[in-house]
Amino acid sequence: MSDSIFTISKRADGAHYEIDTDKARLDRALIHRFLARSHWAKGLPEAVLERAIEHSLAFGLYRDGRQVGFARVVTDHATFAYLADVFVVPAERGRGLGRWLVESILAHPDLQGLRRWLLGTRDAHGLYRRCGFTEPMPPFAFLERHDRAVYTRGASARRSRRTLAEPRPAY
Repeated sequence: MSDSIFTISKRADGAHYEIDTDKARLDRALIHRFLARSHWAKGLPEAVLERAIEHSLAFGLYRDGRQVGFARVVTDHATFAYLADVFVVPAERGRGLGRWLVESILAHPDLQGLRRWLLGTRDAHGLYRRCGFTEPMPPFAFLERHDRAVYTRGASARRSRRTLAEPRPAY
């Protein structure tokens, strides 16, 4: 795994667009505003977003230096990657930036040779299919464990997780 910053750029519609992995450059307020209102991360607390970014390979999409998109990858850098939180702000949509962002992520040098990539989407199937994603072949299916209330229970409930050193409760 490389600690170097991955950068790619292009000019389109008279603007300079860049994608990079420099976490210091991310507009975390923009990312939080967008994700906390999204259907997939509604109510996302800022502290949880910070932890997610810290433990992911994060990609910022910029127009003339201002952030206009984001995505992150959770991976073991050997066999598997999960593409998450992909967005382009509404004012920049329709220019192929989402596809360019996903294709740039898939081309990242540290993410080559992975056997499986996963993502979840409600309404962007066409975008991801154009980037090579498909539904799993039957009879293969994914299961999930989804806690819909995790963001509404408060920080104290999230911090009270049992550690491995603690004994299991007797049932």
